[in-house]
Amino acid sequence: MKVLFIGDIVGNTGRKAVKQLLPELKQKYNPHIIIANAENAAGGRGVTGAIVKEFLDLGVHGFTMGNHTWDNKDIFEWIDEEPRMVRPANFPEGTPGKGHTVIKANGKELVIINLQGRTFLPAIDCPFQKADDILRGLGKKPRAILVDFHAEATSEKIAMGWHLDGRASLVVGTHTHVQTNDDTILPNGTAYLTDVGMVGSREGVLGMEREAVLRKFRTQLPVRFVVDEGKWQFHALVVEIDEATGKATKLDKIRIREGEWMMS
Repeated sequence: MKVLFIGDIVGNTGRKAVKQLLPELKQKYNPHIIIANAENAAGGRGVTGAIVKEFLDLGVHGFTMGNHTWDNKDIFEWIDEEPRMVRPANFPEGTPGKGHTVIKANGKELVIINLQGRTFLPAIDCPFQKADDILRGLGKKPRAILVDFHAEATSEKIAMGWHLDGRASLVVGTHTHVQTNDDTILPNGTAYLTDVGMVGSREGVLGMEREAVLRKFRTQLPVRFVVDEGKWQFHALVVEIDEATGKATKLDKIRIREGEWMMS
C-alpha cells in the first residue's frame, strides 16, 4: 500500500497549497491513504471543523495534531465524534479525543498514532511508554502503522525511530516545520524521517510573518504572530508498505515550491 503524509499545514497559505497541489499529487503518486498534520491549519494555531471538512472534501483521509491541538476552542465541540483525527496519545487520561485510530480507504487499513515529545515542550506523559502500550493493544498481527511524533528535539525523534524500528511502518517527525534530509529505512523495516517539514509560506519564519518574528527576537517584547501570505512551500512524503509484513519498502520526500514545480 502507498501512503501520502502531508507536513504541518500552516494557515490559509498552507490550505491554498494543499487545494492546488493535492489533485496533481494524487495523480502522480496514486496513494491509497492520505494523512495530514492539521494542528496549525486555522490561522497557524489549531484547526476548526470547517477546515477538517474542507480537507476531507479534497481527499484527505485522516489527521494528526500536536501541541496546538487545543488552541482553537471549536475543536472541543466535535473531536470526540471525529473518528479520522488523532491528538497526541500521551496527553493525560480523560483528555478529549483519541491518540490512535484506524483509517480505512480504497480497500486498505492504516493505523495512525500521534505522540508528542517532552524535550522543550510541556512535560506530559512518556511518549515511549505510551507507544508501547498502544502497540501491545494492537496485537502481533502485522499492521501498516504510521506514527507522527510531534517533537522539538532531533535527538528525541531519532530515539523514537529506533525505539519503534520493526514495530511501526513509518515514524515521521513534525512540529519544527523544516524538512530534514535523513530519510531512511531502518534495519528492521521502519521508514524514518526526523521532520517532514510544513505546508505554508516560504517567505516568512516557519510560516509566520517574518517581521513580527524578527521583532520578537530583537526586543524580547510580546508580539502577535500572524500567518504569512507569501509564496508557499509544500513538504510531504510517500511511503510504500508491504501489507503482509507491515514493513516499509520505499520512502520518498516531496518538496515543492510555488511556481517551481507543476505536473504536465
